[in-house]
Amino acid sequence: MKVILTADHAGMTIRNEVKKLLEEKGIEYEDAGCDCETSVDYPDYALPAAERVAKGEFDRGIFICGTGIGMAITANKVHGIRCALTHDVYSAKLTRQHNDSNVLAMGERVIGPGLAREIAETWLETEFDGGRHERRIGKITSYEGE
Repeated sequence: MKVILTADHAGMTIRNEVKKLLEEKGIEYEDAGCDCETSVDYPDYALPAAERVAKGEFDRGIFICGTGIGMAITANKVHGIRCALTHDVYSAKLTRQHNDSNVLAMGERVIGPGLAREIAETWLETEFDGGRHERRIGKITSYEGE
């Protein structure tokens, strides 16, 4: 698995925690920014990273900002992205099992680093169930025009 990780200025602490997790698990990743404490615009990070997932350069992406909302909204504008905003472990598991999400968004101002790590680990380790869920994903894909 290959993961692209990105964050704006408000998501750097959780991003660093997720980096540690990826390194411990031996998961290949690229950190696509940012490295500053001054305010930046989350679309400048979410759009290029989501496009790289959509193109198949990465299997999945983990995007972090203050609430996760901006990253999720932005990522979901990219054709082929199914980004889930998740702030609990149960939702992280189900968004993989049922929705085959390929991008995870989290909010650093909403959850702490420990919970973010648990969410990311669960999301990374959970497989898509397929079955009846494939039909539903197919309807989304069809709407997108793939």
